[in-house]
Amino acid sequence: MSVSIRPARAGDVDFLVELYADEDVRPFLAAAGSYDREGVAAKVVQDPEAGGAMVVELEGERAGAMVWELTNRRSGIVHVSGLAIHPDFRGRRLADEAARLLQRHLIHERGFHRIELEVYGFNERAQRHAERSGFVREGVKRRAYRRGDGWVDGVLYALVAEDLEPPR
Repeated sequence: MSVSIRPARAGDVDFLVELYADEDVRPFLAAAGSYDREGVAAKVVQDPEAGGAMVVELEGERAGAMVWELTNRRSGIVHVSGLAIHPDFRGRRLADEAARLLQRHLIHERGFHRIELEVYGFNERAQRHAERSGFVREGVKRRAYRRGDGWVDGVLYALVAEDLEPPR
């Protein structure tokens, strides 16, 4: 199984919009995020030094996506979000391998020091994924986000350069 990641291009926008609109994906994405064509296109053309959308591929076929964003240049901190695998490719742990590829890319190739992510407290699948792919649970922001008629927790994870094995 050959999983790879690459920066999203203009030709990927329709794929990304469809992926983020999937009924099994959308409920788990940040409620305040912009997942329409305009919002997705903005992530694709974002300054490559500040972040952007990445496409996950399996054997060269688009299988998913994720986004990274520089949050603190001086301290080398980036935030990752929007990890989604197309329903046709689920159940193969592609998300775990894609996350590890992005970690190595951001830390070893781009020189960042810390990668952060946050998932909704009700998203147990994403929490298991974060831990399987090497992120360390750092805490919970209690009742931090309005979802529907109530409040939900945000679970915080991070990985620092020292957590990764040196490049081979």
